[in-house]
Amino acid sequence: MAHIQLAEEFYMANEALKSFTPTSASIPPPGVNYRLRLPSGTPVHLHALNPLAFVLRSAQIYSNKLAIVHPDVRHPVIYSYAVWAQRIQNFAYGLLEAGIQPGDRIAFIAPNMSAYHGVLGARAIICAINTRLTHGEVAYILEHSGAKLIFVDHESAHLVKGAKAPVIVVNDTGKEDDPYEQFLTSGRKFSNERGWAGLEWERNEDAGCALNYTYVAPPHQTGRERFVVDVVIGSYLAAVANAYDTGMNRDSTYLWILPMFHASGWTFPWAVTFASAAQICLRSVSYPHIWNHLINSGVTHYCGAPTVQIGLINAPMARRLEKPVFAIIAGSAPTAHLIGELEKRNIKPVHVYGLTCTYGPSTVCYYQPDWTSRALDERARLLARQGHAFATAEEVRVVFPLKEGESLDAPLVDVPKDGQTMGEIVFRGNIVMKEYFKDPEATRKAFRGGYFNSGDLAVWHPDGYIAIMDRSKDIIISGGELSTHPDVLEVSVVARSHPKWGERPMAFVILHPQKAEKWAGRHSEFEKDLKEHARKRLPGFACPEWVSIVPELPVSIIVLEEVVRVVT
Repeated sequence: MAHIQLAEEFYMANEALKSFTPTSASIPPPGVNYRLRLPSGTPVHLHALNPLAFVLRSAQIYSNKLAIVHPDVRHPVIYSYAVWAQRIQNFAYGLLEAGIQPGDRIAFIAPNMSAYHGVLGARAIICAINTRLTHGEVAYILEHSGAKLIFVDHESAHLVKGAKAPVIVVNDTGKEDDPYEQFLTSGRKFSNERGWAGLEWERNEDAGCALNYTYVAPPHQTGRERFVVDVVIGSYLAAVANAYDTGMNRDSTYLWILPMFHASGWTFPWAVTFASAAQICLRSVSYPHIWNHLINSGVTHYCGAPTVQIGLINAPMARRLEKPVFAIIAGSAPTAHLIGELEKRNIKPVHVYGLTCTYGPSTVCYYQPDWTSRALDERARLLARQGHAFATAEEVRVVFPLKEGESLDAPLVDVPKDGQTMGEIVFRGNIVMKEYFKDPEATRKAFRGGYFNSGDLAVWHPDGYIAIMDRSKDIIISGGELSTHPDVLEVSVVARSHPKWGERPMAFVILHPQKAEKWAGRHSEFEKDLKEHARKRLPGFACPEWVSIVPELPVSIIVLEEVVRVVT
């Protein structure tokens, strides 16, 4: 293909990429200028920080470099930075043609989204919605967000049936007759070739750019999910930090395993373009596809929770990689067993921590040089800590929790850095949400003491590293040892009421696919086997009293606790 310098891996692995041609509207004009119109009165010594600048800079410097490829689908597509930037410009003009005004919300229900850049060109706000939700949940989000326009992947079209706002279906083909491509083509025509100069740069760094929802209410709150408003400067700085702290650069290739609708993909849609790196898109978590790209496509980085990492190391294709790959891990701390298994495959864990309210990751467990010589268990204990704040964020603190009757305006008091005193993790600064959308009272409660209160309980170690201990008193951390059982794929352990001891551990287990048949109809025997395995590795109080084999684990501790209540 003449329009892109194709990496040999992609060219050889997928014949369909050789014949793919972008739509005519995706080809940039000669001598394209990547400069948006500055608002009148903008001071010479200032420019508003905006992550849209990243893709424009990459297109200007590395116009023919591989930007994005979507290979494992019926209609594979591949774009250079120059072509991709033109498509982003077309999207922005398409929004303007549709009557979108600054601050309007654009809903996107799809596994992959270039819209994270295009909405910035139109000064709109993207509301990315989880494709795994029900029709009713999606309807609530669309109504609450006031979305003016809806883009939906063809596989999720049923989720927007009856929606009030206009709907554009994305068939994910890259072909002229795809409704999404027609939207881009119409945008290009509407631009009348004014180019980037016809779009105005957002001068307000505090303007919203993404609306993310979370089911986990902050402390002292109840009710439905909250909608988190992220702003352009926060997205900019979080993306820079993610790229810097994971070592991404123009030679990197990022694999999309983490869904982009999770906290704006932890800002990696912008982190990748800041680094001028390449990115590979997947429609779902498919371990054969993931391992194919790890082995053959030059992948250097990916994000995923421990549950994804566990599936990865247990996949039939798993092997030691020739070159190291960095796995950005969040959601819970990686266990010693998981770290060891990743290291065997030349995958380097980077443990980060954050919440939707902090643009995804906002702290990282910075690796110290002397840790390499330590035993695996000791190294895992150190790596399991949540670490320090990003370089572009203010210091993360651990403070004494709110006392009953205490004012929300009372000054926060740090816990001692003794690694023992429990407190609550709090954040403030540029990598903290602006507010909960349409909910000032919830925002006020979440920002008690002038900080965002996470609800996560932690200790503060003498070296300044924070370490989460629990979200609640009744969660038992022993799943890591149970995961060493050769037939276990994933496991979560929570507390269940006990008539004699008050509480005892209950384990929810997913069996390894290759071992499930072995225990079919013999779950009680597996329970005995797992308990015997646990007794050799754990003190008696931490061994599971009950074991339940399940097809999938609940996605949160809250759901797990509800399952326990039902079982009880």
